[in-house]
Amino acid sequence: MKQRRRNFFWGSLFSLCAVLVFPLPGEDIAISGGIAWESMEMNATVSLNLASAGLKFPNGRVQGEEHIRAAYPSLIQSLLSDIPVDSSRTVGDFIKSGGLSMEALTNFAAAASLSTPVFSPDLLLLRAPYTLKLSDLGAMLPGSSRPAEILRTVGSNPSPDYTGIIIIVSKQLPAHGMRSAYLARPCIFPKIWDTEMNLIFEKNMLKSGHSGPVVRYAKERDIFLSTPSGLSEELVSLAGERPLRIIAREIFGKRPTDPVIDREDALLITGNERNRELLREGKVVFVLADEVLNEAPGGN
Repeated sequence: MKQRRRNFFWGSLFSLCAVLVFPLPGEDIAISGGIAWESMEMNATVSLNLASAGLKFPNGRVQGEEHIRAAYPSLIQSLLSDIPVDSSRTVGDFIKSGGLSMEALTNFAAAASLSTPVFSPDLLLLRAPYTLKLSDLGAMLPGSSRPAEILRTVGSNPSPDYTGIIIIVSKQLPAHGMRSAYLARPCIFPKIWDTEMNLIFEKNMLKSGHSGPVVRYAKERDIFLSTPSGLSEELVSLAGERPLRIIAREIFGKRPTDPVIDREDALLITGNERNRELLREGKVVFVLADEVLNEAPGGN
């Protein structure tokens, strides 16, 4: 059996929106995919080479679709295993540790929405696009058995109430404790730290029953618009008209996913009960560089 190939189109070593290709023996079928982090979706396309599979256009369409459906479960497993969960672990790491069962991952993959398969312009390939919701995957991953407490501080001056929290991490920043600088990268469960390395926010601080993503990812252009709040309509629905905007100072993690914010900025959140509630409600936006959020899935 030929070794499965993996082609990674990552902006750098730490890029987290991968394009992967896994051919089967005979190279008649392969899967490619990438993550749209703004919508928290994985888009994957299974492509079948009709000639290599011994099929002909157009009569081979039904057989081709059956071939794709049969191959999809095994192909998508390998692609899903490389999704970054946090600054140090992937979905594959959770499988290895027993934190996520293969059965659960198979059920998640089976719940993908499938668009109508289409032929490539040269009629050589039949392509079937699948879409999977990463929020649903995140809900399957284990966290702490008890909610984490949000740091409470008392400042000399009360901080105002905000309607959301926006952390801008769109430029290269120093990596905490290192001499290197990187672009922040997305993951399913990022954290927020302050410059004294107090943990300000993580998944387990969310309210019980929270069903959305831990944070929302956005591009710079979505927060500098000519609207009263400067935000896109979608972000206003999450962060409101008067969000707290913070520019991160550093990034942290083996994979640089976690912004480090100035201690004084952190106090604006932790010193006000209403602002602490924003963390519990997941009203948090990370603004990242376009190139880590806008890598389209690759094709064959």
